[in-house]
Amino acid sequence: MKREKVTSAIGRPRAFDAEKALDRAMEVFWLKGYLGTSLSDLTNAMGINRPSLYAAFGNKKSLFRTVLDRYSKGPSVYLSEALREPTARAVVERLFHGVVDLLTDPHTPTTCMWVHGALSCGDDPLRKEFASQRAAGLAEIRTRFKSAIAEGDLPADSNADVLASYVQTVNFGLTVQASTGATRTELLRIVEITLKTWPK
Repeated sequence: MKREKVTSAIGRPRAFDAEKALDRAMEVFWLKGYLGTSLSDLTNAMGINRPSLYAAFGNKKSLFRTVLDRYSKGPSVYLSEALREPTARAVVERLFHGVVDLLTDPHTPTTCMWVHGALSCGDDPLRKEFASQRAAGLAEIRTRFKSAIAEGDLPADSNADVLASYVQTVNFGLTVQASTGATRTELLRIVEITLKTWPK
């Protein structure tokens, strides 16, 4: 495992496991959101002091960006994997079942870290970054659906823009439902009825 040495407040090098520290930071941001997470929350969870955190990861915002990237390549990797499914319906099915699996995992918070972060960033400049990321995610889905239309996998009169927005909205909605107590059974019922409306 990757280990890094940073300088403590009194000048002594202190070794710690950077990978584990990032995972612990992710857990805190995931549970508390961006604004709800304090530096003390982070240092306590990561087992390091503030100078060590700054030296290794920068400030809270840069740490959050690093953790968010780690989240996209780890717990929420199903999003990028879904786009590689052979049909548009399979894309949607994989995406929705992936988010339900994530939201109902007993070992993680019942929310999506990205959605929680977006809703909890207030007027922080991160708000624009989240808006940009949402737009980028929407564009990826839209592009995939346009390909499906061109290939005849979706009806020729399908609107890729509307379908992409619909899928993204349901995806975010599942997160809100789960974070306020919806069960796995309830979430899967939403997925089932959504798939029934999918163009054939």
